[in-house]
Amino acid sequence: QVQLVESGGGLVQAGGSLRLSCAASGRTFSTYVMGWFRQAPGKEREFVAAITWSGGSTTYADSVKGRFTISRDNAKNTVYLQMNSLKPEDTAVYYCAARDSYYISRYSNGFAFWGQGTQVTVSS
Repeated sequence: QVQLVESGGGLVQAGGSLRLSCAASGRTFSTYVMGWFRQAPGKEREFVAAITWSGGSTTYADSVKGRFTISRDNAKNTVYLQMNSLKPEDTAVYYCAARDSYYISRYSNGFAFWGQGTQVTVSS
């Protein structure tokens, strides 16, 4: 069982940066694949990025590739999403998720544990 709490959201101008954090509790955090998803008003939840338990493999949605970076610190039970060159279309609630598997996934139904979300708003 993993409990997840996101932080770091806020309001930023287009072109700016934010770093989201997701603090996890649970003894086996280091063995979980971690992911970030987002949901804009009136839209489906969509995949943003994911990282394997070791941090050795990452995957990104095409819409954020080259601008966002996912990382993790297993000693701190925390996963991060560094977001640069933000665009108004990045505005959404961002969710952290955990997957009890060694294999990375881009699908929300592959993640069993979810945080409550943090709002990111990018103004033009």
